[in-house]
Amino acid sequence: MNAQSQKVVLTLPASADFVDVVRLNLYGIASKMGFSYEEIEDMKVAVSEACNNSVLYAYGQADGMVEVTFEINADVLSITVKDEGESFDNVDSQSSRVTLHDKELSEVEVGGLGFYLMQALMDDVSVESLAGEGTAVVLTKRIMRSEETA
Repeated sequence: MNAQSQKVVLTLPASADFVDVVRLNLYGIASKMGFSYEEIEDMKVAVSEACNNSVLYAYGQADGMVEVTFEINADVLSITVKDEGESFDNVDSQSSRVTLHDKELSEVEVGGLGFYLMQALMDDVSVESLAGEGTAVVLTKRIMRSEETA
């Protein structure tokens, strides 16, 4: 297998209707890589949470988009869910919606269960918020090889 990573990039409307498209792509890519059924199911839940966070945040922005990048590197799959939403300051402060946007991880409490779920299901989770450029959630999972195949 070549050492160079491969990328698959999806750009989708920030709508709950399109989360299934992301899950289907994840399934196809993770299956080809050799992840187990259980690992794929865990990743599907984590990716859905990340997508829902972006969809929730972009709700009300008519042309909001979410970019999902699958980066395949040997036994490691990294999935980046990035939205291009405005800074959190521009969202109605009376809004009851809670997202990961412009929050330190220690501040994510109410409604932040999705983040802890992502952490529990993936090997690594990071959130990058760039003022005016949106938020990127990076989820990483390594294939667990059984000892018998060694």
